[in-house]
Amino acid sequence: MSTEEIIEYYAETTNSDVRADLLLATSLIEINKIAIDCGCGSGSDIASFRKAGFIVHAFDVEDESIKICKERFNDDEHVFLSQDSFGSYEYPTSGLVVADASLFFCPEDEFDIAWKKISQSLCDGGIFCG
Repeated sequence: MSTEEIIEYYAETTNSDVRADLLLATSLIEINKIAIDCGCGSGSDIASFRKAGFIVHAFDVEDESIKICKERFNDDEHVFLSQDSFGSYEYPTSGLVVADASLFFCPEDEFDIAWKKISQSLCDGGIFCG
């Protein structure tokens, strides 16, 4: 996708509804309210997590995504953003890892290491939603 197409997509999804599976996963986390948003896009899931009281770590490979999210969550000290890929990201210990609309973008040669990192980042009772 071109930068222009990415910006247009983000503009359309900034305030999109939260998916039912994500709402369910969010409601099931009672302790370790730390979420990782893999491929955060324009930050609609970040906003939902913050409303639910989560500390949010989010990454995206796209520079535009991180730029938009930095502007959007500039004043929120509980949102941590990083421009990374699935394989390069350093996953913190978390109760929830979300890759609903992004895991299929993980390059095939990074998938095994990414899946290992995701699995190891989840605390006991943690949830992967993807």
